[in-house]
Amino acid sequence: MRLTTKGRFAVTAMIDLAMRHHSGPVTLAAISSRQNISLSYLEQLFGKLRRHELVDSVRGPGGGYMLARHARDISVADMIFAVDEPLDATSCGGKENCDIGRNGHSGKCMTHDLWATLSRKMLEYLDSVSLQDLVDQQRLREWQESGHMRNGRPTIPITPVAAGTPVQEPVSA
Repeated sequence: MRLTTKGRFAVTAMIDLAMRHHSGPVTLAAISSRQNISLSYLEQLFGKLRRHELVDSVRGPGGGYMLARHARDISVADMIFAVDEPLDATSCGGKENCDIGRNGHSGKCMTHDLWATLSRKMLEYLDSVSLQDLVDQQRLREWQESGHMRNGRPTIPITPVAAGTPVQEPVSA
């Protein structure tokens, strides 16, 4: 079992949208360009995401997509289910008819419970990770790659200010 490009692209596009939605609606063309995902594929995915009320569309000039909920209230599992991505490691789709014996009777295969438990654990994990968690991770990664952090510490010198020291405000021109 593996996650298909449908689920991966949906999550990637949602991270891109969440990182930029504060500036107004985000176009699929912009996401397509930044993430190298086909525009027509994004249109299909965002139609499903909209139907599951994860995004809202804004029509007209300056239109695009915005999050329908706060990023902290959208889980990875929500996004994956919205685009019809199955999260089932069993070979029977959870129907318990994965083993057909010589007598023609069907039932659970010997490893059904193992795969069903794996499916449950995956769902628990993906449900515990929010879109905001992914946005925060991406922002940290970008900050680190920009050279502002090394070994987990900021490279910009921070000078402590003694208590009671007046802070000089910048002068506006």
